[in-house]
Amino acid sequence: MFSQILYTTDDLTLTLLRLALGVVFFAHGAQKTLGWFGGYGFKNTMSAFTSQMGIPAPLAVLVIAAEFLGGLGLIVGLLGRVAALGVLCVMIGAIFMGHLHNGFFMNWYGNQQGEGVEFHVLAIALALAIAIGGSGAFSLDRVVSKSRSQAASRMGSRQSAFSRDPRSDHRQAMCSTPLFDRAKPPS
Repeated sequence: MFSQILYTTDDLTLTLLRLALGVVFFAHGAQKTLGWFGGYGFKNTMSAFTSQMGIPAPLAVLVIAAEFLGGLGLIVGLLGRVAALGVLCVMIGAIFMGHLHNGFFMNWYGNQQGEGVEFHVLAIALALAIAIGGSGAFSLDRVVSKSRSQAASRMGSRQSAFSRDPRSDHRQAMCSTPLFDRAKPPS
């Protein structure tokens, strides 16, 4: 299961999507966590989330962590699928908690009460692509999954054909299928 979460290819498109989403959400998370980039910091953000917005404190902490730690994870490509799912959940929550009633478009001209959902839709699309395809090239997920598959192939080549149970081959094949039945490229 863990290897399926880490598995990714050397796809540069996924890398670009991951880096774009990671930089944006690291910046948003740093505003909420550290007070960087004009943000309010952890204490004030928690106060706003719990008092003004009515978000339970444990959920508010998860939102902040998903943006800050998820952004970092996406930038370096560590647990990219998990980070992308965290961002996806935060964006769905943001749509329904405060942006859907403002319509689709962002508030470019100051005519609306707040921002619409177009940014959230784009972030959800990027997060879905990463959740499905993984972190892509130049990611820690790729390094780990590549080294694990190489170690597994070395172990498998050492087994004798007579020592293997043919029934285990079927079970192993069923358990090692990558997410969404994507074909693994040759190493």
